[in-house]
Amino acid sequence: QPPLADIDPDQVVAVGAAIQADILAGTGPGPDVLLLDVLSLSLGIETMGGVVERILPRNTSVPSAAAQVFTTYADNQTGFEIHVLQGERELAEDCRSLGRFTLRGIPPMPAGLARLEVKFEVDANGLLHVSAREQRTGIEQEIEVKPTYGLSDEEVERMLLDAYEHGEQDVAKRMLAEQRVEAERVLAATEKALLEDRALLEVGEETAIREAMERVGVASRGEDHRLLRVRIEDLETVCKPFAGRRLDRSIQEALQGRGVEAVEEETRHAEGIESHLGAGHADR
Repeated sequence: QPPLADIDPDQVVAVGAAIQADILAGTGPGPDVLLLDVLSLSLGIETMGGVVERILPRNTSVPSAAAQVFTTYADNQTGFEIHVLQGERELAEDCRSLGRFTLRGIPPMPAGLARLEVKFEVDANGLLHVSAREQRTGIEQEIEVKPTYGLSDEEVERMLLDAYEHGEQDVAKRMLAEQRVEAERVLAATEKALLEDRALLEVGEETAIREAMERVGVASRGEDHRLLRVRIEDLETVCKPFAGRRLDRSIQEALQGRGVEAVEEETRHAEGIESHLGAGHADR
């Protein structure tokens, strides 16, 4: 069938808009339609390394809410800064900043033990309510912003186009940033272990570990995230015997002077916990 070439495009748009308006107004015989607002851009927060963790993705219907659990990066960290971002890029520096606030009063504890729930809620009026709560203590802080304030349709379109054009480079930058954070964590943990348990090292072992640490440092200053991942894995391999001896020593110290029944009871308890964790889901 040949295409229709005599249709007025302006008339087509006008008729379509009129039909849609009639349906939404509910005055016509057409089907019931529910018109929902959606987020024009994703909403999230900045995490270690300057990367963006999206909590409410683009095109999420409004009103809506979502939450994620995070933890501390450093030992004895007593504060947690929340940097609220909007956009589709992978790095915080390339997204639109909506605001910052700090959750203070977190009890000093080893890195990774604090449980920080960050919740995003967008109401029917488009207001974004962000709250952060430390689950152990219940301390909470919050902020309220309007994501669409000062944001034109042209600006949204430009931000989406930028994300599309830089998509491949952004993913590579994100992976490099994440590997650098991991490298810093591994190097700090290894240095701490060497200082605390040097007596457990065998002849030549510290030299091998130090050389592997140096290679991680060099790769971390480079731009190849794949090479950095390899160097981190190499360091973990070199440290494995040393880590095993540290674990054995810790177990022996924990069991020293304790009865067989107490050890068996603790073992059964640990096995029960492990079984429970195996059936669950990992938190962020």
